[in-house]
Amino acid sequence: MPEIFKTADGSNTLFSPEFNEHYHSTYGALNESMQVYIENGLKYCKEKTLNIFELGFGTGLNAILTYIESIKSNLTIKYNAIELYPVKHEVISGLDYREIFTMDELSIFNKMHNSQWNTEIKLSKNFILKKIESDFDGYIFKEKFDLIFFDAFAPETQPNLWSKENFLKVYNSLNPNGILTTYSSKGIVKRNLRDAGFVVSRLPGPNGKRHVLRAEKKLIFNFF
Repeated sequence: MPEIFKTADGSNTLFSPEFNEHYHSTYGALNESMQVYIENGLKYCKEKTLNIFELGFGTGLNAILTYIESIKSNLTIKYNAIELYPVKHEVISGLDYREIFTMDELSIFNKMHNSQWNTEIKLSKNFILKKIESDFDGYIFKEKFDLIFFDAFAPETQPNLWSKENFLKVYNSLNPNGILTTYSSKGIVKRNLRDAGFVVSRLPGPNGKRHVLRAEKKLIFNFF
């Protein structure tokens, strides 16, 4: 069972004994999610209506931060998140995010975790969540997305998820000018993203981490 771990910015994350890995950066779970997925991804998008896919629902931190930003910026969001190893609610409750979120935000966070899997739920007039309990390797996309949060365990732990084949599957699932953001800037990740067709940018990371990545599906036209 995952264990509670307090990160350097004061926010809690989980440690998985099974994978011997933390769910977020030990330098700061909240800071990492905000910079990698909200600042580099959600706020970088120009559209006000977005279809988002997250690989690795985990603690739900990326999802609740996206919900909060949707309220602030008046965004309409459909949020799909895939997870093969759902975390039990008694573990999630131990994260104790009372110092981070308001009571209303915590209520939404709890609804996210208490909601049924593989079923769409409406959390606000502009935000729909669907949690998918599935292995990503065999998952087939049935719709197009504007933004992908690629938040799987590290390439050393789950190398299959970071393969060129899976990045190609993600690339094909994106709308034109779609975006993928991830915390990993490993060389193999950059190469596989580029081989799949992405234009990759290396960006400054949050405290304690040198770089993160943003990959874009940019359509290039040749005029003769």
